[in-house]
Amino acid sequence: MLTQFFGSYLLNNKIVSSKNLCEALEAKDKTRVKLGVLAINAGYMTAKQVDAVHKKQTTVDKRIGDIAVEMGYLTEAQVDELLGTQKTGCLLLGQALVDMGCLTNEEFEAVLKSYKEDNNITDADFSKEDNQKTESVISSFYKLKGDYAEYCREYVSILFKNFIRFIGDDFTPLESAECDPSQCAVVQEICGDFCAVTSISADDRACVAFASRFAEEELTENDDYTKDVISEFLNLSNGLYNVNISETMGKELGLTPQEAATAADIEAIKAKKVLKIPVEFTFGKVVFTLAVI
Repeated sequence: MLTQFFGSYLLNNKIVSSKNLCEALEAKDKTRVKLGVLAINAGYMTAKQVDAVHKKQTTVDKRIGDIAVEMGYLTEAQVDELLGTQKTGCLLLGQALVDMGCLTNEEFEAVLKSYKEDNNITDADFSKEDNQKTESVISSFYKLKGDYAEYCREYVSILFKNFIRFIGDDFTPLESAECDPSQCAVVQEICGDFCAVTSISADDRACVAFASRFAEEELTENDDYTKDVISEFLNLSNGLYNVNISETMGKELGLTPQEAATAADIEAIKAKKVLKIPVEFTFGKVVFTLAVI
């Protein structure tokens, strides 16, 4: 999940464009993280040292690791450690952007350091996609505090895990997004010890693409079947959320049947707290809402 927030960090700080970020998200699963990026992430080498090794490699027939050892930048043990490192999504995304020419190694080094410092992320945290650190990243990103912060944070966490599990990890959380009031939406109410209205809204193209991925079949239009598929995703995600809230907070929650609505209907809800969760997939933007009532 840290990969997606790293993408948001790059986008919000205007380090990469939305177009380039989408292309990198599509490319990252076919990307091989190079030793230089691994060494930069581990703090074993600077970007300038990595560039020096790459330059040296153009003049000799040797592997990057061997050259780095010869130049005194790495030990053989460090090379073995790095080559055995789990390739996290953040590093795959960064490598894809470097390969595309959107970032230099030096720029990647700087932004990676800033991202870790701004979010108080250690190398150990960064090596895992899902850990307790993601809770603080979610809270910081959505500025969650007050009575409903824990409910909202858990909702985002469950929702994003379900994206990764059922839709794909090629998405970027956005800080804000405007919805066309006429856009179709699916609504479901969470009721019980905690009450909220949840919704999904998107344009026709994004609805069809989202539903196609969840249904694992190629859909072509935003018809009743597509809406039913999207409704089922909302019901599944909300159901998992309710189970988790029951287990962690001891709250008993239920769900009402899903209903069709428009984005304007969602905006009209009088709520104590409204959390908008816009996400940019590589196929388009989808906006989720949790309105506490």
